[in-house]
Amino acid sequence: MTTSARLPEPPGGRAAARRRGPAWLRFWPIAPAVVFLVFFFVYPATLLLGLSAVDAEGAPTIEHYARLFRSDLYVKVLLITLKVAGWTTLLSLVAGYPVAYLLATVRDNTRNMLIIWVLMPFWTSFLVRTFAWIVLLGRSGAVNDLLVALGLVEYPVRMIYNFTGVMIGMVHALMPLCVLTMLSVMINIDTNLTRAASTLGARGGQAFWRVYFPLSVPGVAAGGLLVFITALGFFITPALLGGRKDTMIVQLIIFQIHEVLNWAFAGAIALLLLVTVLAIFFLYDRLLGLSTLSGETAAAGAARRHGIIARAGGRLGRLFTAGMGNLCEAAARLFDRLRPHRADRPRRGLSRGALWVAGLLVVAFLAVPSFFVIPVSFTEEGFLNWPPKGFSLQWYELVFASAEWPKAAARSLVVAVCAASLGMLVGVPAAFVLVRQRFFGKTAVFAFLVSPIIIPNIIIAVSLFYLFSKLALVGTITGLVLGHTVLAIPYVVITVMALIKNYDRRLDQAAWTLGASRLRTFLHVTFPIIRPGLIAAFMFAFIISFDELTIALFVTGGDFTTLPKQMWDDAIMRVNPTLAAVATLLLVFMSCVIVLSEILRRRGAAR
Repeated sequence: MTTSARLPEPPGGRAAARRRGPAWLRFWPIAPAVVFLVFFFVYPATLLLGLSAVDAEGAPTIEHYARLFRSDLYVKVLLITLKVAGWTTLLSLVAGYPVAYLLATVRDNTRNMLIIWVLMPFWTSFLVRTFAWIVLLGRSGAVNDLLVALGLVEYPVRMIYNFTGVMIGMVHALMPLCVLTMLSVMINIDTNLTRAASTLGARGGQAFWRVYFPLSVPGVAAGGLLVFITALGFFITPALLGGRKDTMIVQLIIFQIHEVLNWAFAGAIALLLLVTVLAIFFLYDRLLGLSTLSGETAAAGAARRHGIIARAGGRLGRLFTAGMGNLCEAAARLFDRLRPHRADRPRRGLSRGALWVAGLLVVAFLAVPSFFVIPVSFTEEGFLNWPPKGFSLQWYELVFASAEWPKAAARSLVVAVCAASLGMLVGVPAAFVLVRQRFFGKTAVFAFLVSPIIIPNIIIAVSLFYLFSKLALVGTITGLVLGHTVLAIPYVVITVMALIKNYDRRLDQAAWTLGASRLRTFLHVTFPIIRPGLIAAFMFAFIISFDELTIALFVTGGDFTTLPKQMWDDAIMRVNPTLAAVATLLLVFMSCVIVLSEILRRRGAAR
């Protein structure tokens, strides 16, 4: 078998391609996604940010930017935001890496089961998770009751409405995103490489840090970047679990829009946040390259990255891995002195049992808190407390008797289905083109399609609100669907690209040699094989839309509510067990959605 053999071409070959016209016509499937984001992402953001550079009469001015630095308030809040995002990223990486490593090195069935539990926070509402932590961490919560019962503290510890509460809530909310991103890289690492290092005399720690960890760095960096950027745009968890010293810059933007109606200054604050995000994103691109966001290793683009940033990053990385490897080696030698090695027993590296214990503890941290709202929803008392007193269905009766809750839930369901469908309609063809075609500017197009991920949601929400107010789309289902689709497209593109990269194109080529057209090949060969992955991408987009709050706060315009917005409004006005009842119903609904999608995925994979 020779490597120079040419693979079969699709029906018609190059002659047919020439008859179809210019080469750029082959890239038309990517156009809908690009045009959609230009009109509903770039254009409104440009309008909003342009307001910050003019005064009330429309004349150019830098007054709004001068106001930003006239007082140290906004810089301090930006630094607080960076601190919160930085600690969230660090803790998510440190706690999430063992879980991702465990998932990457177990059997497929075990991995699929564990992933469902890891994703439990992601599948449940941000507000549900926040309410769960209020129940757990309050002065009368389960954690304080346990600490007092064990005699570890004499009085309840203050764990919410401060930085500690913000960290617990945000790490719990964002760690699944970090784990999945790292897993997408780790699952493609050949574990035989570490075994080979061990046969050459390297201990488990040395083999891990010098061989396995460097190969996983792209996943670590991509996961850290996504968590950091997402954390910069967070406001739900800090608003409900933090104090006044934990104010995020997003909260200042919301205040300028909702309370002061100062669009120009809100645009200036948004630009300050955007410049910060782009600076961080630039450093990431220089170090590892944008392609790692889709699960691709850094080696593919290493030759294209030059400059002092890339060299410094590589040097620091090598020093870090060498230092950690030497530290593990020193610890192993010390252990050998304390417990001499017996010749009849093989040397062992890192205990697999210790990895399982660490991984399961983190999984429990992610999965268990969501279930604490269930008992509280049946309490007889009129406030959230632990343990719940008595048993009553009154809060469920209030939910179903209300006119707002069922309508909000139905509206969220309709919007999520429409947004996910539209995101798939424009995102899937774009993903196929990005994977299977070569063209000038491909990296730039990919960066553009995933850019809504790296831009804080608040900027997108306020920009759409400004545009839709001119188009009479504020307070409409159409406007909400369009806004949610902006957020769904990047996730669809990234998920489907990772799926197609692992697809064996020789199956398509075999169909072409048998005379099948492109359409018949896709319908009867490609689609049945990738259908489970497409279902996963649809569910991903569906959940993102169903749980979205930031855009809903602005685009709904107060005329109607979605379920997350209704929960937010109720939480601001009064925190009572009605919210726990809604959270429980939402948890049950999302669990059913997960089980259904898994059944469909397995049936599709079995065919």
